[in-house]
Amino acid sequence: MSAIVSLSSVLPHKGTFPFASFKGWSSPPRASRSSDKPWIVANQGRSTIINSHISRRQAEKKRLLLVITTKTRTTKCLSVDDVDVTSAGSDPISPYVVVNSLYEYINAKKLKELGDLISVDCTFEDCSFPFPIQGKKEAMIFFQQLTSSMGQNVKFRIDRVCDNSHELTAAINWHLEWNKTPIPFTRGCSFYECTMGQGSSLVIKKALVVIESPIKPGGIVLALLRNVTALFDEFPTAAEWFLQSPHVIIRFLMRMYSTFMAPVINPLMAGYFKMWTLIARFFTLGIQLLLYISNKYFGKD
Repeated sequence: MSAIVSLSSVLPHKGTFPFASFKGWSSPPRASRSSDKPWIVANQGRSTIINSHISRRQAEKKRLLLVITTKTRTTKCLSVDDVDVTSAGSDPISPYVVVNSLYEYINAKKLKELGDLISVDCTFEDCSFPFPIQGKKEAMIFFQQLTSSMGQNVKFRIDRVCDNSHELTAAINWHLEWNKTPIPFTRGCSFYECTMGQGSSLVIKKALVVIESPIKPGGIVLALLRNVTALFDEFPTAAEWFLQSPHVIIRFLMRMYSTFMAPVINPLMAGYFKMWTLIARFFTLGIQLLLYISNKYFGKD
């Protein structure tokens, strides 16, 4: 016997959701086909919940992207002609402002204001000196000697500043100028680490200064590096001891110099400087005598 199938019982009812057969969507019950609005409202409610969940996921992704972008783009590199504190932005906690103020106070020889930017337990490591400067007291003695050695016309000129407000660090390139004229072999690079001081202000805790050397050895450095690395490979134990305590070697060499070489070299150097001082004085007297004769006999007709 053949079965008779009614198509009206298979096709969706007029007005029902066309994708009701998808997973997660139930077809309307047979008893409620006369009124399909509750079924539509229920499916619309599910759609609203899913859309709100997707919106929350998208908002969360945007928030995470913003956090990642903020953390990875906190380093600002600025090429400056005249560094201005106001150009550092409205951020009061900025290593850029601290470092810029440091060099402004050095140029203006304002030691009191400069001392307010230095931490009590600061460490200044200048590669031109054999030992780092420890503590604020020694650092201020160094800055006093520095400002007195600069005279009235020598100033620091900042070329580029890299600021990382997230890690409270800053790096700058600078050079010295005399009457706005660059002085050769005075380029340098400084790295600063700041910390929070009293009154919610930043102070410098650590500094590393690298200055351009006037001696340009060129390929000699590579040859020296090759010989030193060969010695390190030959005597690894001594190499590890030396690398872990280089200041001990420097102190030992200075003691050897002061014991054996200083009694001979120091008198020679003292005599050398006295000789050149005498020559400079005679040269100055000769110039003054020529100027006096010129003004007396040829200055006025």
